[in-house]
Amino acid sequence: MTYLQDLVEGKIDFHGEKKADDIVRIVLISSTVFSFVLGFALGSLRVTMGTFALSTLVLSLVVLPPWPMYNKHPVKWLPAQESPSKTK
Repeated sequence: MTYLQDLVEGKIDFHGEKKADDIVRIVLISSTVFSFVLGFALGSLRVTMGTFALSTLVLSLVVLPPWPMYNKHPVKWLPAQESPSKTK
């Protein structure tokens, strides 16, 4: 139950954000080039758009959910301090 709750809660750390950003950048650039070359070679815009759409869908499934691999270095926050009350 705890694993499912952590997965749904959506916590990722700063290292996970950078990893997700790097994955998105690399995959989008490479899938764009691959889709263009494949569509140009086959002479079909439908192949170009379909290949790019499929790669974007797969990328979304890899990057959008807060997988545990994106939270390997959780932030350790300082405990809250009570502020002195202001009396008049």
